[in-house]
Amino acid sequence: MPKPLVSRRTLKRSSVIALGLVLIFLFLALRIFAIQVFDFARYQKKVIDQLTTESPVRAKRGEILDAAGRVLATNQTVYRVSVFPNVIARADDSEKTAALIAEGLSSIVQGLKKETVLDHISHTAELERTVVRETNTETANAILGFIGEHDLHEMLTVEAVTTRYYPYGSLASHLLGFTGSDGQGLYGLELQYDSALSGENGSYITARDSTGNALPTPYEAYVPASDGYTLHTTIDAYVQSVLEEQLERAMIESKAANRVCGIVMDVNTGAILAMATGPSFDLNAPFELNNACAAELAALGYTEGSDAYKAAKSELLLETWSNKAVTEIYMPGSTFKTLTCSMVLEEKAVTNLNEGFFCSGCMAVADRLIHCHKVGGHGSLTFTEGLQNSCNPVMMTIAARLGCECFYDYVRKFGLLEKTGIDLPGEGNSIFHAASNFTALDLATASFGQNFKVSILQMITAVSAVANGGELLTPYVVERMSDADGNVVYSHEKSVRRRVISKETAKTISEILAGGVAGDGGAKNAYVAGYRVAAKTGTSEKIGDDRSARIGSCVAYAPADNPEVAVIIVVDEPTDGSRYGSVVAAPFVAGVIKNILPYMGVETVYTEEEEKNLTLTVPNCIGWSREEAAAILGQSGFQYSFVGDGDIVTAQTPEAFSNVERVGATVVLTMGEGRAGSVILPELVGMTASMANRVLIDLGLNVAIEGAADSLKANKTVIGQSIPSGSEVAKGTVITLHFSYDEMIE
Repeated sequence: MPKPLVSRRTLKRSSVIALGLVLIFLFLALRIFAIQVFDFARYQKKVIDQLTTESPVRAKRGEILDAAGRVLATNQTVYRVSVFPNVIARADDSEKTAALIAEGLSSIVQGLKKETVLDHISHTAELERTVVRETNTETANAILGFIGEHDLHEMLTVEAVTTRYYPYGSLASHLLGFTGSDGQGLYGLELQYDSALSGENGSYITARDSTGNALPTPYEAYVPASDGYTLHTTIDAYVQSVLEEQLERAMIESKAANRVCGIVMDVNTGAILAMATGPSFDLNAPFELNNACAAELAALGYTEGSDAYKAAKSELLLETWSNKAVTEIYMPGSTFKTLTCSMVLEEKAVTNLNEGFFCSGCMAVADRLIHCHKVGGHGSLTFTEGLQNSCNPVMMTIAARLGCECFYDYVRKFGLLEKTGIDLPGEGNSIFHAASNFTALDLATASFGQNFKVSILQMITAVSAVANGGELLTPYVVERMSDADGNVVYSHEKSVRRRVISKETAKTISEILAGGVAGDGGAKNAYVAGYRVAAKTGTSEKIGDDRSARIGSCVAYAPADNPEVAVIIVVDEPTDGSRYGSVVAAPFVAGVIKNILPYMGVETVYTEEEEKNLTLTVPNCIGWSREEAAAILGQSGFQYSFVGDGDIVTAQTPEAFSNVERVGATVVLTMGEGRAGSVILPELVGMTASMANRVLIDLGLNVAIEGAADSLKANKTVIGQSIPSGSEVAKGTVITLHFSYDEMIE
């Protein structure tokens, strides 16, 4: 029997191999099927990534507007200059080309070194390198001319890009914040609303080979960018500028060592109309120190560029950027007494505003003797007088009637144990006693605002609850957001967190505070003629620091009988003159209220006494006839005189719209080519108010007052004059006399 041609062993082995090949084929087929069907998109992306270049299409960052539609933050076009190292390296004479580009760019762009350009070009493995991040139109055009002249289109490019621009420079700098080099928000609203402002970037995709050259294929794709939203804020640029002007004056006059800050809030909605910290900084150059910090850095004596210098500068920049009104906390001092009295009236712990109290100058609580700010005490006084004169023993007495638990609950109700929830980053929170160990001694000191800390924002929000009739609101800055087509995508709704006190209690407190300002209370320097202002001042020591370090503050709202706005100003560590809030803060709160209420359309209502003491505003007489000028000036309460023989007024002293004291108000009118006479100004400093006023009137000069409103009436001493003695001035010139504010210790 013949043997089989192939052995069984061989057949078996062949079958195994064949089966293996079939399995491998099936696996590969399944794998190819999976790649083609299930993983198609992923592998397609990998192929496209290898064959294409994706260029971002940047979304336009949304603008930030104030309440009146004024642009606070916008974008401006600048130009970015880039080189293509890979393309340059493949040029026929790459070294010569690189040298040409380096020489050309360094000669056009101010401050750009050839070595820097050559360093960028040396990175031959990279397709693109940015050489100049931002430059202006003139420089960009010069570079484009250089590119065209030497046919460098494939090696060098100029790209138009947008950068953030702030039209008002430093206005609202701490509130707006700023962006980084890549357009991302770093501080303030720019950070808080970064995602809304940024929008969504698009892209432009083109086919290129591994060396960066365009492929001969029509493949391209375009994904459009979605521009960022526009923020419509509650900030009013005018109100903001008024607040910043008053803060600057407060900072200069007090020489505050640890900055100043302030807030203006709509008490009925919680809208922030203005918020500022002084000194401010330039939003268009945020990494440059302001003058105050630059001087502080220079005084340290570090070598510029050293590690110590850089560290000190970085620390100063971080401090400069910090929004003190939101992030920092302080002891409110006597301003808190407004809240203590509100609690007591609400709980009917005091039912008679004329209830009598006695202040001996101190009061024993537990094992401590706690003093009143008035050495020797206030003596007998009523509840109303206790608040107006900021008496500590009265506050301790009435707070004890509430008890620890009730008082603590009101502190919570007024929002002082939680953040306000404002739409700004970095909000600080209070440091208050733990409820479990809040003792009678803690209650006593807390009743007049000591031994705990709150933020400035928390404090004005709490006082605004008193102003608006008892509702604690959530403060906010952004009113609404709109898209590129103007469609509203978000709108703020008033947020009432809780009712804290009744309308009746709030009205009573407002009347007491307004009475103190109009009378002889501790906050009388916040007085504004024509408006009833409810105000409370405060001064607190900085525990743990130098005992002489103090914080002076004032919080007010107006008009007291129908409040519109609340204003708070805090001066941290005043070092020159008075340290008390009645002097370092109250006059500047008055300055804010005086300037913004007329702007907001709130009409003045003068008392008879105020009418008598009103200053006169000089009309514009130029172009009038002699008869017209005489009639109108006489009716307005001015004395007047004419110089020259012309028929028409050609000049006048004082200038139009100057404000002068009513008594002795004189206008000198130049007719035709006439010339007003002049006098030599005497030394007025050291004179009493009445004497200086009489001297100026006798010389035919006008008087303006800067300082306490009752300076002339109180016959105070002149501490400064606007024009130095010995100066020759024209008759009718306005001389401003400076008087000190009354220092009310609280």
